[in-house]
Amino acid sequence: MTDPIADYLTRLRNAIKANHRVVEVPASNLKKEITKILFEQGYILNYKFIEGETPAGTIKIALKYDPVDRVNAIKDLKRVSRPGLRQYTGYKDMPRVLNGLGIAILSTSKGVMTNKAAAEQKIGGEVLCYVY
Repeated sequence: MTDPIADYLTRLRNAIKANHRVVEVPASNLKKEITKILFEQGYILNYKFIEGETPAGTIKIALKYDPVDRVNAIKDLKRVSRPGLRQYTGYKDMPRVLNGLGIAILSTSKGVMTNKAAAEQKIGGEVLCYVY
């Protein structure tokens, strides 16, 4: 596999389209940080890091649905920076996702964070994905 982040996003996207409640993905430190951000921003219900089968373990993610009409909190996940075409941004040119309603997840020198947190700290980095 050449792009594990794209695989992570695709597994989440497929689980949402199939109306699954829980999805399991192979873990890595970067995926763990992205999962923490999705939880803090309210896009997923809960998560659990499971050590075991693989050296890095797995991440079990509980997806968040509206109890009335069963609509998922995540409308779309979009991979921006790919191994063949990296996308970097400075803090002055920070991307706005869905006119501020979504988030962009960045990998910066201070760790993985959202576009709003990176702009507040005045640091740029690689744009990993858009979530809205």
